[in-house]
Amino acid sequence: MKNSEPQNNPNRRTFIKTTGAATIYSATTLNMGFANPLFYGSKDTLKVGLVGCGGRGTGAASQAISADPDTVLYAMADIFEDRLNSSLEVLKKTHGQKVQVDKERQFLGFDAFQKLIDSGVDVVVLACPPGFRPDHLTAAIAAGKHVFYEKPVAVDAPGVRKVLAAAKKAKEKNLSMVSGFCFRYDMPKQVLYGKVLNGEIGEIKAISSTRNGGELWHKERQPDWNDMQYHMRNWYYYNWLSGDFLVEMFVHSLDMMAWAMGEKMPLTATGTGGRQWRTDEKYGNIYDHFALEYEYGNGVKGYAFTRQQNGGSSKNGVEIMGTDGNAIYEGTRHEITGKNPWRYRGEENDMYQSEHDALFKSIREGKGINDGELSANSTLFGVMSRMAAYSGQTVTWDEAMKSTNVLGPDTYTWDLEYKGPEIAIPGVTKVLG
Repeated sequence: MKNSEPQNNPNRRTFIKTTGAATIYSATTLNMGFANPLFYGSKDTLKVGLVGCGGRGTGAASQAISADPDTVLYAMADIFEDRLNSSLEVLKKTHGQKVQVDKERQFLGFDAFQKLIDSGVDVVVLACPPGFRPDHLTAAIAAGKHVFYEKPVAVDAPGVRKVLAAAKKAKEKNLSMVSGFCFRYDMPKQVLYGKVLNGEIGEIKAISSTRNGGELWHKERQPDWNDMQYHMRNWYYYNWLSGDFLVEMFVHSLDMMAWAMGEKMPLTATGTGGRQWRTDEKYGNIYDHFALEYEYGNGVKGYAFTRQQNGGSSKNGVEIMGTDGNAIYEGTRHEITGKNPWRYRGEENDMYQSEHDALFKSIREGKGINDGELSANSTLFGVMSRMAAYSGQTVTWDEAMKSTNVLGPDTYTWDLEYKGPEIAIPGVTKVLG
């Protein structure tokens, strides 16, 4: 995982090499490409397995089996039977005969992911909470499976390093692994950041990202739930499962910062955060706001601000300030101001579907896509940011990358009593180890 300085070679700025996707795909091109399975010279049915049957997992499975005409959902795994059943019902209603998940291929429990991997699937969709992602991804690649895996890829640096090792093995085996950093597959952003990387705002001097919104879901505790069941139902509020919302959700914004900077990561992060709105015990040990400053070297700085608090204004955007103008993404706005003014008015696509279209196209063509290093870097960007905010200290990229601090337990069982880290206090909490 390199943090290299920009090179003078203009090819470094070539857009297609820096998007994280194999190429720029229009919705029309993708749909035409999959009109006939013989287009790729193979009539083999691809069997998809879904690990993690929540809302995002159900959506990802639907997109996976929509991405190729000769694809079926073959197996499902979750730790909760009710969630698996509800997901299966939705997918059957939507896709009919393309859902072929017999009872013996409906796996439950903390080891369900391995049973699914061993069930004969060709492609694995990983959508469990991020704390499980490194081990699930490692097992899938070791078994020779192609993978779609949600973001982020881990909750701590040791997990990130596992993903990097799995990505290396995937390259050796020519396996495709596409990550859930979906904005990389959004056509307006592909064009916008392509223009930034091609120098149309000049040299970048600063970059900022903001994502402000309200409170999210919470599952009230039921009488028959023990602590682990409650934690798993409310995984978002425990940093050992989610990474905190800075890593779990705001990582999209950090990924766009990395993209705009040509995958160059910050040298240092300094910041703070805390709990003003989510003060109740039911919100676990995560924060509800963060503010970060980054040093990239040569006077270039980055800024990140995010909160999840009801009653405030909302914003989701990235702005890149250059010597010749600014590039702005906010909502549906994709624009460049200054010397080379421009605004995107082209084709729109479903970025979630495009991820899977690209994945299955690569599988049919035998040309592996590998988002491993990209997704690991962006995840560590989030982990580094959380470390700086939790501790109140300046954290370097190298310190974050080498950290041995593990947030979660070694193994999971339903009777495990694991409280996780205490709520962090900037200036007091230690994060390096």
